[in-house]
Amino acid sequence: MQEIKCPNCGEVFQVDESSYDSIAKQVRDREFSKEIEQRENYYTNEKEAAVKLAQAETAEKLNKELAKKDAEIVQLQSKIDSLETEKRLAINEAVLKKEEEISNQKEKIALLNGQIETNEKTARLKEQTLKENYEEKLKDKEEQIAYYRDLKARQSTKMVGETLEQHCEIEFNKLRATGFQNAYFEKDNDAKTGSKGDFIFREFADDGTEFISIMFEMKNEMDETATKHKNEDFFKELDKDRNEKKCEYAVLVSLLEADNELYNTGIVDVSYRYPKMYVIRPQFFIPMITLLRNASLNALQYKQELAVIRNQNIDISHFEEDMNDFKDKFSRNYRLASEKFKKAIDEIDKTIDHLQKTKDALLSSENNLRLANNKAEELSIKRLTRNNPTMAAKFAELEQND
Repeated sequence: MQEIKCPNCGEVFQVDESSYDSIAKQVRDREFSKEIEQRENYYTNEKEAAVKLAQAETAEKLNKELAKKDAEIVQLQSKIDSLETEKRLAINEAVLKKEEEISNQKEKIALLNGQIETNEKTARLKEQTLKENYEEKLKDKEEQIAYYRDLKARQSTKMVGETLEQHCEIEFNKLRATGFQNAYFEKDNDAKTGSKGDFIFREFADDGTEFISIMFEMKNEMDETATKHKNEDFFKELDKDRNEKKCEYAVLVSLLEADNELYNTGIVDVSYRYPKMYVIRPQFFIPMITLLRNASLNALQYKQELAVIRNQNIDISHFEEDMNDFKDKFSRNYRLASEKFKKAIDEIDKTIDHLQKTKDALLSSENNLRLANNKAEELSIKRLTRNNPTMAAKFAELEQND
């Protein structure tokens, strides 16, 4: 038998072996379960404490990481804000600069437009002036051509020559009272030597000294004349008349060889054939006299001094040499001037020919001009700006400014 004492009341119990084993087993099982429970509670508490500790450590670590990240984010945000500010400032600066450039360009464009408009107006005025001048020259040229064609059509061969003489005499008399007060210009009626020219021109200084003399011959013929003469056919006779009448220069005023470009260029110097001889068209009659007269005026002082010395019976050889030297230089200078004069006349004739072609083209385009005029009359600002809002706004702005 086994005795078991109650731990609470102290009473002793008698139990047999099997009951004891059963009770012991129950006690062991209870103790074991309790111990297991205690251990389970312990492990559970340890686990929870470890978890909490781990959670606390993890939370602390995360908080530190988050704080670090937050600091980095703040720093980055600050940099971003700074970059954004710089970017906005740069953009604003660029925009202001571009707007200033655009404004400057607009001002330049406005100035250029104004200048272009002014230049166009000036060009149109110049073009109109040139056109009017050329049309006037063309008209004069046509009138001269018509005049001489009319002369040819209305006169016989003899009368044509006489009428050309009358033309030159009339042209001279227009200027005699104002420009040639001391000049002699009359027909050569002295035929004692067997021949005579048409006109003799002489001019004198105030003291009576003759400083220029010209023998003129006028030649023309009808288109229907069977035998056509050339200018050179009259050179020899004209030189003979000049020498017999003691004239310094010889000038052939000719309408012969109308298609010869040499004689149509202006004043032609033929001194390579005969000394101091020239061939001109009628329109150069007065300019020829003026040219030779002005040149001789420069030598007048030498002639006057020479006359004084001759009157005093002094050796004048050196003075004559100076006079001849002057004449030679004048002849050379005249040839150079004549070449430039010919070129200028040629350019004028080319311009007149061009204007004549332009005139013909304009006359032939009359129908196109009429159609263009009709279209221009139908044109209006409303039609021009119908499908162009930009031009409509521009015209509206111009009207508002007006």
